[in-house]
Formats: sequence, structure tokens, C-alpha cells
Amino acid sequence: MSKKHVFICLLNFFIAAILGLALRYFYVQSIGLNYRFLTHAHSHIAMLGWVYLMLYTLIVYYFVPEKKSIYNRLFWLTEFAVIGMLLSFPFQGYAVVSISFSTLHIFCSYYFVYLIFKHHKTKSLVTQYLLKASLIFMLISTMGVWCLGPAVALAGQASAFYQIAIQFFLHFQFNGWFLIALITVLFHQLQLEDSKQFRLFFKLLIASTILTFALPVHWFTPHFVLLWINGIGVVCQLMALFYFIKVIKPEFKMFIKKHTSLTQLMYGFALLCFVLKIVLQSISLIPEVSNLAYQHRNFVIGFIHLTMLGVVSGFLFGFLLQSTLIKYTKTLGFGSYTFILGVILTELILFIQGILFYFGKGLLPNYYFILFLCSILLPLGIGCFIYNILKAENHVTKTTEAPQSTATFK
Repeated sequence: MSKKHVFICLLNFFIAAILGLALRYFYVQSIGLNYRFLTHAHSHIAMLGWVYLMLYTLIVYYFVPEKKSIYNRLFWLTEFAVIGMLLSFPFQGYAVVSISFSTLHIFCSYYFVYLIFKHHKTKSLVTQYLLKASLIFMLISTMGVWCLGPAVALAGQASAFYQIAIQFFLHFQFNGWFLIALITVLFHQLQLEDSKQFRLFFKLLIASTILTFALPVHWFTPHFVLLWINGIGVVCQLMALFYFIKVIKPEFKMFIKKHTSLTQLMYGFALLCFVLKIVLQSISLIPEVSNLAYQHRNFVIGFIHLTMLGVVSGFLFGFLLQSTLIKYTKTLGFGSYTFILGVILTELILFIQGILFYFGKGLLPNYYFILFLCSILLPLGIGCFIYNILKAENHVTKTTEAPQSTATFK
């Protein structure tokens, strides 16, 4: 796995965390920037600079035996698009320059999907199904982006059409592309074999991913049929979780024993957040709860961060911790515990404040300042990973690559 590429991914994550910290500080004292523009920069760098490029790196490393130079060039072209978004979104929001770089990123992702479908090799039907599904969901998610222009022209940014297009992109990015790609890498490392239980899990996972999109649609175009569709999706999701646990349990116990306590902690944290995410989505079956989540911004932000920081970043850090790109030091341990503590504290504060708003109790004392202080832990933890990567000398990972790998992805 390329040290340079991992470093760039972590640096993007660190910048996204600093932008998030600035957004939290915005409520303590004005910083002279447009809050909405800064939010666009934060979300795009986190999703497209950290998660997308880290998954890009992992997929190429594990599933492309012959590391052709095109993957290296495409990585840096994609990072160029990320830098363009970083330099344009904070100052103009969605405008010509930022939209141009966002479009470039989308076209890079299309070419990446084409290359992976052409060059990937895996003997396992398990990882083959999951990998292709994750990439297809990534392609599907971009349909939401292409609908934004027509939505603004035809109905305006306040319209249900515009809002549903945004939710379409986010839903299939997070629940389709990101999560299924993570499961692909995890199952590859566990070397799971095809089975009836896996096929049931896979079908339920795909069905739940599609059907649960009915809930965000219901927020903007309420209809009882959408609630029923979401309900079926939630049941599928719970059944998928059941089979997920059954499929991974034997192999995961053996797999996790091979790694350090710090790696075990990170995987345990990511899995706990994954289960919690599904439990919270399941509670949305109660109409009052789903309306509450939509009406109070704290719950929305808390849920997005639970997925992005707890599940997605937790697993990505777990993958990194088991590689020899990482050198086990006190700084690394401090960074890992700091990051996890930052996620837990900020999530607790967001959800507690959301509950207080619901019951009309107002703000917690010094709420914004406390939330800002706890948020400092996130870039601090990420910074420790960056420092560790820079100090590490070995570039070869301990985990299993795709068969017949002969070249290095640099």
C-alpha cells in the first residue's frame, strides 16, 4: 500500500476535521467566513478527499494485482479535484469553479469504476459481488448530483425535488458505496467463502439499501406508502445485520486475535457504531421518531457523524492499524484513544442537546463552547496518525493482497 497515498488521504481528513472545528467555533465567535460555504468545503473534503480516496487506495491494493501507472495518475488527478474544491467552496459555495472541480471528481470516479471492473481479480465470489455492488451504488448515487441543476432551474433550491436529489446522493454514497466497500475489504481480509448465509446477507443488504431511501423521500413528500416501504427496508436491514454477525463471527474471532489490542479496540468501536447506526435507523419505524430526527438538526448531524466518524473512519483506521505503514508508539495509542473519545463525546453532546430541544429545555450551559472543545480531539487524533505514518519506515502491509500481485502501487 502506498505510503504517499495514505498520507494524502489522512491529510485530507485532517483538513476536513479542522474545517469542522472552524464550523463549531463559528457559534462561539464569528470567524469572518460564510458558514454555509464552509460546510460545503468540510463535507466534500471529508467524503471525497478522505473516504473516497482511502477506499480507492484499498481497492486498488487488494483487488488489482497488476498496479498499472494509470491508477497512480488517476489518484493524483482526483486529489487535484479535491484541492480545487478545498480552495473554492469556502469562498464561493456552489459556483462555476467549485462545480467544475466537483464534476471532474465525478468523471474520475466513473473512470475508476471502469478500470476496476476491467482489471480487478479475486477468486472469491463473496468479494466479487460486494465490490461490484459498492461501485454500482457509487455510480447510482451521482444521479442525484446531475439532478441538482434541473431541480434548481425548474423548482428552486427550496423545492422537494432539489432536497430529494441531495438525499439521493448522500444515501447511496453512505449506505451503498462507502459501507459496502468497507464490508468488501473486511470480508476479503477474513477470507470468507461463498455460502447460503452470505447470499442471504447480500440480498438483504442490497434490498435494505434501496428501500430505506423511502424515509428521506417521505420527509419532503409525505405519504404513508413511503413509511411502509421504509419499514420493509428496516426489517431487511435488521435481518442483514443478523446474517452479517453469523457470517463473520467464527472467522472474525480468529482474525482479531492476530492483532494488537489497539487494532482490536478500533475494530470493536467501528462494529459497535455500525450496530448502533442500524438500531437508530430501526427506531425510525416510529413516525414520531422519524419526524423528530428530521426536525432537530442535532440528530441529523449526530447520525451523519456516527456513520462518517464512527463506522466509516473507524473501519478505515482499523485497516490502517493492522498494516506495517503504522508503527506502534505511545503517540499512536494516544491518537487512537483521542479520536474515539472525541467521537463519543461529540455524539453524546449532540444527542443530549437534541433531546433537550425536543422537551423545550433550551441549551446546555456553554453548549457551543463545550462542543468546540470536545471537537478538538478529532483533528488531534488524526494528526497523531499522520505523524506516525511519516515516521514509519516499512511500506508493506501484513494483510492478504489479491492473488498474483507482482507490482507496487506508488
